[in-house]
Amino acid sequence: MTLLRVPPSNSNRRRGSPVATRRVGVARKVGQTAEVPRRTPPRSPLQRAVLPVAGGLGFIAFLGLVTWGIAALVGRHPQQLNENLARSTFEVGNTANIASLIADEGPLLFQGLVGSSADRSIVLDHTGNDIRQGWHVYFAHPADRQPTCKVSQIEHTRQFTDCTGRTLDVEQLAPPPAGVNPVVGDVVIIDLTPDTTTPDTTSPDTGTNPVRVTS
Repeated sequence: MTLLRVPPSNSNRRRGSPVATRRVGVARKVGQTAEVPRRTPPRSPLQRAVLPVAGGLGFIAFLGLVTWGIAALVGRHPQQLNENLARSTFEVGNTANIASLIADEGPLLFQGLVGSSADRSIVLDHTGNDIRQGWHVYFAHPADRQPTCKVSQIEHTRQFTDCTGRTLDVEQLAPPPAGVNPVVGDVVIIDLTPDTTTPDTTSPDTGTNPVRVTS
């Protein structure tokens, strides 16, 4: 509300007379337009104690149900799970670069690529001038010894030393099972999955699996 000072007329103005005032506008009290909801806390000490515990037990039960479901799924298909987790292929690199590297440094030895505990190593070799042909893979142990007889490569050569101290050429290493072979395209990939559905196709003249060439 605003008060305005209204001066009296000259005819009514007297010395010592008070100055008249006039009210302008109307003061109104405005009520709240919407009610703010209140959070209702638990009414009793028992509710305040039980509700958090019940929520925690519900979460634990849900977590246990999820864990049980995962365990049941793994228990039904353990072999399939191991196959999915195991590495099925290994990409070596550009075909021309790898062929040149083998020509200069000798076959390439890759540790721990095969086996349920990755304890079998692979040797990749290439011979000839055609980079799409002449690829071979071997296990890194002698063909006439157990896999526990590991070999180590003589640097910058095509020869290896076995667990008894013998010097072996790369062709004297153990051939892998059927299905484990190089797949050659723009890059060289080693297929690490043994083929258990077809007869062994190991080449009789080289003792290694045939190379697969991709376009």
